[in-house]
Parts: sequence; C-alpha cells; structure tokens
Amino acid sequence: MLLQDKVALVTGGGAGIGEATALMFHREGAAVVVADINGEAAAAVAQRINADGGRALAVAVNVAEEGQVAAMVQRAVDAFGRLDCASNNAAASGGFAPLQDVENKNWQRAQDVTLKGVWLCMKYQIPVMLQQGGGAIVNIASLSGIRGEALQSPYSAAKGGVIALTKTAAAENAQHNLRINAVAPGGIRTAGMEYYFNSVPGAREKTEGVHAMRRLGEPREVADAVVYLLSDRASFITGHVLNVDGGITINPHTL
Repeated sequence: MLLQDKVALVTGGGAGIGEATALMFHREGAAVVVADINGEAAAAVAQRINADGGRALAVAVNVAEEGQVAAMVQRAVDAFGRLDCASNNAAASGGFAPLQDVENKNWQRAQDVTLKGVWLCMKYQIPVMLQQGGGAIVNIASLSGIRGEALQSPYSAAKGGVIALTKTAAAENAQHNLRINAVAPGGIRTAGMEYYFNSVPGAREKTEGVHAMRRLGEPREVADAVVYLLSDRASFITGHVLNVDGGITINPHTL
C-alpha cells in the first residue's frame, strides 16, 4: 500500500474528488482526516472508512477562515500524532458569466475558498511537516487554471493562482524533504460539473468533445494521481502540475 501508516488530510473531502481521495487514502493504508465545510458530509465519509476497519476523523472547516484551518491541522495532529500528507481540494466556482458581468461577491468567494484556502492550508500544514522531518502536499488545480475557461474567470484565475502558489511553496521547501505538487483535472464527473452543465447551454456536449478520450473522468482517477504524487513512488517530483485531463491538451481531430 502506497500510504501505509501515513496520516493524510483532505479538504473538500465530503463529496466528489475529495471524497474519492479520502477513500483512496484509506485503501492505501493511511489514517484519514476528512475535512469539509459540510460537516455532515465529512462525517459520512469518515464513518464509511471507520466501518471498513480504517481510522478516520471528520472535521467541519471553512478553509477561507484562518482560525478554522489552524484548528483543523491541530486536530489532525492531536488525533493521530503527525501529518504526513495533504490534498488541498476545497474550491468554489464563482458562478458562470462573462468577465464583465461577474459580481464582486462571486469573484471574492472564488478567491477566498479556492486560492486563499489553499494558501491557508499550506501555511499551517508546512510547519508541522517540517518539524517532523518532511511530508508531501498535493493541491488540486484545474485545466481552467492553465488555459483559461470562458464564463469562469473567477475560478480560472483562482486555480491559476493555485498553480503559482504550488510552485512557489515547492521551491521554498524542496531542500527540506517536503514535496509539493498539483493535479490539474479536466472534466470530472462530479456534482459541480453537473451544475455547470445545467447552468451553461451546450456545455455538456462541448466539454465531452474537447477530451481526446471523448468522456469525462471519474473522481477516483484523480484520486489515483493524488496518491501517487503523495507516495514515495514520486520521491523525485516536486513543483510539478500533473494534468489528469483525458487528453484535453492534445488535438485528436486530425486523426
């Protein structure tokens, strides 16, 4: 098992990619801290892990609030004695509108949760990992943060920031046995993606069509990539952004 005897934390762990990641952490041998703004959803995932013979703790947290993030990390350490791995996954979209029509409150929410939240999580995760001699972090970015996305300027800007933040933190900690990477998913079959499809006419067909594989990804396929980057199998990888995108960035149309 890739994370045997590790302690792993995932934000946004109550649903979608975060839930799949929490369950994958358990299957790979880790004790799991399942954090989510929806405490009931986090508790349900933690209960599934505990019922399967694992060790899991649920934490209700708003990652945009510094005090709550600090308390989340401390609860992980208090419960399990250390923190070896983290996947910072919590995000907010900011809605779907042309840039000039985006409301300030929607812009700010995307930045507070999606970008500031990742910064705050690393701010409190990194010192714990450095004190214990190392660790690994994977931040969940997006293809939208690499190439931009029409009607999603708040989300795209925030995810682009997550990529830059990941590389900066990796550079600062590379000599301290602390690796920091990012995963950039393409279209993944989640409730958030379904909301996008229902909000933007034609989005489902367009999104499926830009994937060379002609399908959406599954949350577990992202979780697999996260676990790999957190494991010792990726011991010489840091500051990297791994696309898990079904081939969005290649052009299959000439075949």
